[in-house]
Amino acid sequence: MDTLVIVVIITALAFDFTNGFHDTANAMATSIATKALPPRVAVGISAVLNLVGAFLSVEVAKTISNGLVDDSKVTPAVIFGGLVGAILWNLVTWLLGLPSSSSHALFGGLIGATWIAAGGDAVHFATVLTKVIIPALASPLIAGLVAATGTFLVYLITRRAAQRNVRSGFRHGQVISASLVSLAHGSNDAQKTMGVITLVLITAGSLDSGSGPPLWVIFSSGLAIALGTYLGGWRIIRTVGHKLTRIEPQQGFAAETSSATVILASSHLGYPLSTTQVTSGAVIGSGIGKRLSEVKWGIAGRIAIAWLLTLPAAAVVGALAGRLAISGTAGVLIVAVALVGLSALFYVLSRRDKVDRHNVNDETPAPTTAPQPTFAN
Repeated sequence: MDTLVIVVIITALAFDFTNGFHDTANAMATSIATKALPPRVAVGISAVLNLVGAFLSVEVAKTISNGLVDDSKVTPAVIFGGLVGAILWNLVTWLLGLPSSSSHALFGGLIGATWIAAGGDAVHFATVLTKVIIPALASPLIAGLVAATGTFLVYLITRRAAQRNVRSGFRHGQVISASLVSLAHGSNDAQKTMGVITLVLITAGSLDSGSGPPLWVIFSSGLAIALGTYLGGWRIIRTVGHKLTRIEPQQGFAAETSSATVILASSHLGYPLSTTQVTSGAVIGSGIGKRLSEVKWGIAGRIAIAWLLTLPAAAVVGALAGRLAISGTAGVLIVAVALVGLSALFYVLSRRDKVDRHNVNDETPAPTTAPQPTFAN
């Protein structure tokens, strides 16, 4: 195994780490917002279940390693460029507190780098359409519809019950539903890094074309995403838990249950869904199910714009990084230095407005002085 292959594997695990802290909100934002779980306990549970979930399936990994691009036309340097595009987009959206898709950042980076290096014929656009684009459009709508229906029914059934007891019961239920989302996240998102590392090993000749991920790849990918999850993506947790809609335990339970169902089903079928889009759609659906006006559509619009930009933006950065990387060792070094430098810059900028487990549930000030709406209990 040559040096470049090792560098690419380490970079893939670095992406997996950013995927973990970027997407912690998917599983635990609503449970933290409703105080069903303390923040540090929530991310700890999520990290463990992300690791367990990584061992549930390899169908998504096979889709990525054998389906999106022609493994005979890409090299480790190309994959390195694609990973750089994905990591930088993850860090930008994390800094802005936007729950964009780590999955689509990865796909965009790989597609852009492959296209610029080997031409459009090296990208399997039919697979991209059926396995990525169509599920990306359908999954948040399905999760939102299920969550809206579930939320409406919950409030309808419990409207005459003592609300204090209802909230307490659903807070306990959220521990289970949030845990299921964490398990589902590990089963879907950790596999994406498994698929990338497997693709690297195939292009380097260490594995035969069509091979699944070896056990060490499964374990290392699960461990990297678990460590990232435990770090806690507090900025995005605040957005999902507080800025999209006011979350009550009933809504949190409905959103988490619908998210887990959609994600686990997609993992079984080999669809590399964006868990971020699924959970954000479910949270919006839970707000619609309670009261349409409770959804903060301005925030939802910003998130939707980030979704639309993710794949093409990561593709552009991936293409530029890939073009430099395939030029030789000097190109790889330049890309690596740029990645480290920009990552450090984003971290420094994040410290100016620090969000952590101590203030993640603090209410953010309203943008105007207009009277604020009241919320029914």
